[in-house]
Amino acid sequence: MITSQQMRAARAMLGIDQRGLAEISEVSLPTIQRMETSEGQVRGVVGTVMKVIGALEKAGVELLGENAPSTGLGRGVRLRETLSGEAPRNKLTLLYDKEPASSAE
Repeated sequence: MITSQQMRAARAMLGIDQRGLAEISEVSLPTIQRMETSEGQVRGVVGTVMKVIGALEKAGVELLGENAPSTGLGRGVRLRETLSGEAPRNKLTLLYDKEPASSAE
């Protein structure tokens, strides 16, 4: 399936907003908004999720699952483990293994 993070990243790579994704996938804007606020995998009617995935793929996005190799050519973005082997965090810094500096002094 697809995660909410993948949906947002795919839109960014295509340079479209939520309304644009709704149009190309023929899904309502509130549905796209709801999908993108899901935690982890997108929840929704399977047929609707498949319409979104199909539209993204038709537009040129290759969606990759965990540990899946890329089968195509072109640019892309992928989350990876940090240098210490941890899963990516929600707030990444340039040095993945360090917490962001505290702004409170």
